[in-house]
Amino acid sequence: MPFRIMGSIFKTFVMSVSINLDKILKEVEGYNPKIIAVTKYYGKDKMIEAYHAGLRDFAESRALEAIEKINNIDDTDKTQSVYHFIGHLQTNKVKHVVGFFDYIHSVDSLKIAQCIDLEAQKRGIVQKILVQVNNALEPQKFGIYPNDLENLIEEVKKMKSVELVGLMNIAPLIDDENELRRLFLEMKELKEKYNLKELSMGMSQDYKLALECGATMIRLGRILFN
Repeated sequence: MPFRIMGSIFKTFVMSVSINLDKILKEVEGYNPKIIAVTKYYGKDKMIEAYHAGLRDFAESRALEAIEKINNIDDTDKTQSVYHFIGHLQTNKVKHVVGFFDYIHSVDSLKIAQCIDLEAQKRGIVQKILVQVNNALEPQKFGIYPNDLENLIEEVKKMKSVELVGLMNIAPLIDDENELRRLFLEMKELKEKYNLKELSMGMSQDYKLALECGATMIRLGRILFN
C-alpha cells in the first residue's frame, strides 16, 4: 500500500474521536453538559486519544480493570482527568473505588453508601456520589425505586464523608420516545425535589432527548469511539 494512503488511514484513525466530539459539541451547544467518555470497552489508547481531543471526564464500570488501565496512563493525562465509576458496585470493591474515582454514580442502597462513607473516613476524604434510580422499574437492572429514594437520601445526607451531588439513571433500550421523555422528566423532577446539582442520564442512543429533559451529565461511548 502506498505510504500516502497508509498515512491518510492513520490520520483518520487518530482523529476519529476528535471528529466525533466536534459533531457532538455542535449538537449539545446551549446545554453545556459534562460529557463523560465511557471507556469501559476501550483500551488506554482510546482514552489518551479522547484526552488529547479535549475530554477530561472518563467513566469505567469494572473497578480493577479500570484501575490497571488508568495507572498505565501518563501522569499528566491521569492527574488532569476526572474519573467516574458507573458500574454496579459490590461491597468488596468499595475499597478500590473510593478515592480513586472522583465520582461514584451507581450508589443504589444504604449498605453501599455506608461502606463508601466508612472507607472515605479511613482515607480522610469526602467521596462524591450519585444515587442510581431505576425509575423504569426494570427488575433486571440495578438502582433504587423512586418510592424508596427519599429514605436513602435522608440517610446519606447524615454521612460525614460522602457528598451527594446528584442522581443517575440508565434508561431502557426502547424506541418509544414519549416513554423515554416521561422517564427523563421524572428524573429531573426528583433532582429538583431534593435540590441536587447533577443529573447523569443519556447515552449514545438517547443523549439529545436526555439533555432536553434536564441532564447535566451525559455518558457517551459508542458515538465517540466508533
